[in-house]
Amino acid sequence: MAQFIDIHPVNPQPRALQQAVRILQDGGLIVYPTDSCFALGCTLGNSAGIEQIKRIRNLNDKHHFTLIVDEFAKLGQFVEMDNWKFRMVKAATPGPYTFILKATREVPKMMQHPKKRTVGVRIPNHRTTRALLDALGAPLLSSTLLLPDEDQPLVDSWEIKERLDHQVDAVIDSGECGTEPTTVVDLTGDEPVVERVGAGDPSPFE
Repeated sequence: MAQFIDIHPVNPQPRALQQAVRILQDGGLIVYPTDSCFALGCTLGNSAGIEQIKRIRNLNDKHHFTLIVDEFAKLGQFVEMDNWKFRMVKAATPGPYTFILKATREVPKMMQHPKKRTVGVRIPNHRTTRALLDALGAPLLSSTLLLPDEDQPLVDSWEIKERLDHQVDAVIDSGECGTEPTTVVDLTGDEPVVERVGAGDPSPFE
């Protein structure tokens, strides 16, 4: 049965954050809020967590997982960016965007695209998410909580707990949460390509 963790949206309680951190460090899978919508998250290299996300969402091996970090300076450890990509990502973060970039060797192969060796990266503009990342001291591996055969992500934390009670280890509720997935921008080529229009304004990349 999943734990329900209530975290204050303005002043996240350290005790509640540590509760979530312990679950993640013990190999758990959580549902947490972001500025776009709820997401599934586990620690980097958690192969069981990755497989559980695939089962919950019915994903194939070509799905782009996303690395969630709390500040721009940490991206360089995980993805390759030349000058124009660096400027473009920095101007749009934090915010409701996911950027597809070439992964560095720091990214476990299990979460890279099998052929392209790419990965999604994201810096959310959500106080609780960033406080959780700071408390964890590491990125989260993440995927939007969009269930198979459903057009819209789940937006109510108690409904999420009810439906995924035996498939995840914790559900975090922190008041306001976005209701639309991120805008996805592929930056692996010579110019940006908007792969999905979502919560972020796509016009800077078109």
